[in-house]
Amino acid sequence: MELTRDTVVWVTGASSGIGEALTKALAQKGVHLIISARRESELNRVAESCSRAASCRVFPIDLMDTDRFPDRVDTILEEYGKIDILINNAGISQRSLAKDTLPEVDRKIIELDLISPIYLSKAILPNMISRRSGMFVVVSSMAGKFGVPVRSGYSAAKHGLHGFFDALRVEGWEDGIKVLMVCPGFIQTQISMNAMTGDGSTQKTMDKATANGLTAEEAARQIIRGIEREKREIYVAGIKEKYALFMSKFFPGLFFRFIRKAKVT
Repeated sequence: MELTRDTVVWVTGASSGIGEALTKALAQKGVHLIISARRESELNRVAESCSRAASCRVFPIDLMDTDRFPDRVDTILEEYGKIDILINNAGISQRSLAKDTLPEVDRKIIELDLISPIYLSKAILPNMISRRSGMFVVVSSMAGKFGVPVRSGYSAAKHGLHGFFDALRVEGWEDGIKVLMVCPGFIQTQISMNAMTGDGSTQKTMDKATANGLTAEEAARQIIRGIEREKREIYVAGIKEKYALFMSKFFPGLFFRFIRKAKVT
């Protein structure tokens, strides 16, 4: 998909990490940006770096408040007339064993990482169908391709994203709807700092694997390239994560032995 000064892109989770890097990189393409997260002050900070965008609309939204999505989408459509690309990036990770995780923690992770992007996408879908054009970019995870220790709820949510959006891609192809699934591995963001533990508290520590991962800027570069080339799925990850994916597909027994001993924090 060509990114021009007529393209309208909505990015969730734009106040930090991959979302912030994507926002800044997209601004260099000169598109119209709508950037969302809960923290308006952080969105304003990011917007200050987007002077080359055709426009940059700060649009705070609580992605757990799904009942308001139709009205929020209507507001954007009244202003812009369309949404060409929705980048479902917002989410939260996990660092706790399944046996130590309260059910309400699993529920919150699944509601934010799976239900919210589904609901927001469905609120936008009719506009894309009416124009016979649109793309959903879904930031999943390598944990959406195989189960990862201390991320059971997170892996469940990310696996669910693949099920829903893979089906939507097939259903929507005659209506011009495209879907790009993005599977990051370890990326240098605050994801582990903000990850939920078993009792719902925040971990507040940086995982070594995350600190040694790809930069958010490199992740953004690869994602934008995937958008422009209209890829269906990309893996934004290091060699070890890609090797794990290969093993999980073709050598599941070997993968099981590997993942039991892998350092995933």
